[in-house]
Amino acid sequence: MPELPEVELIARSLDSLVKGRTIVTAELLRERLAPSTSPALFAQNLADSGINFVHRRGKHILFDLGRGNTLMVHLRMSGRFSLLPAERENPKFTHAVFHFGDDFRLVFDDQRHFGLMKIVKTSDLGLAKELARLAPEPFSDEFSLDYLRIALSKSKRSLKEFLIDQTRVCGLGNIYASEAMFTAGINPRRPANRVSRKAAARLYESIRAVLSEAISYAANLRVDPENLEGNYFSASDEPSWQVYDRENQPCRICKTPIIRLKQGGRSTYLCPNCQRR
Repeated sequence: MPELPEVELIARSLDSLVKGRTIVTAELLRERLAPSTSPALFAQNLADSGINFVHRRGKHILFDLGRGNTLMVHLRMSGRFSLLPAERENPKFTHAVFHFGDDFRLVFDDQRHFGLMKIVKTSDLGLAKELARLAPEPFSDEFSLDYLRIALSKSKRSLKEFLIDQTRVCGLGNIYASEAMFTAGINPRRPANRVSRKAAARLYESIRAVLSEAISYAANLRVDPENLEGNYFSASDEPSWQVYDRENQPCRICKTPIIRLKQGGRSTYLCPNCQRR
């Protein structure tokens, strides 16, 4: 599933591609993509809507539209946007199409059918249930060291489970949670409320550092308008992870083999030597 850096880059790319365009007509081809509205109402609410800009909150992509609406999108596992010319056919699993008045259209396809869309009033965006409980953005002033320390102290869950809870830390998933814990030198199995003040400070800096590095890395990759995928990293250009997806490979610091754990049904990677605490 895309994590914050990937969603950030998709939102930036969409903003550069479609900002200033007008959605002349919209089609909802799979009703469960937008379960809170009908195809007819979906089309009615989006018709003749200018796109002011595209931004992000957590892992949600937000299209700020004219007529006082915002289109909220969660890519989930395989959701993907493509800006296609008239002569290009829609992908096989196309679930929504946004037609512009210049022979181009924005297509959303989703092979695994988990993506979600919702139209909300822009004035009520912060009250939408999908966004209201999200933790502060990791680069915001609200996500301070004091915030993290207090949030940690209130949770008895393992640190890994705490970090991927979007109501506690916004935007982290398996990849960047594993990377941040390794950089901070903390064992993922440690209960969140037993993370010391010094370790919390290291973790705070690590979260921001690994996310910032990933955003900077992906910002230099070429973006294909016809293939705005949720995962920018292919096997040929994938970043050099410290621990993620490196089971049985030597730690880059101490050469101890990386191990993989199952926590909450998800994989966690760590170095048992560098992350003993």
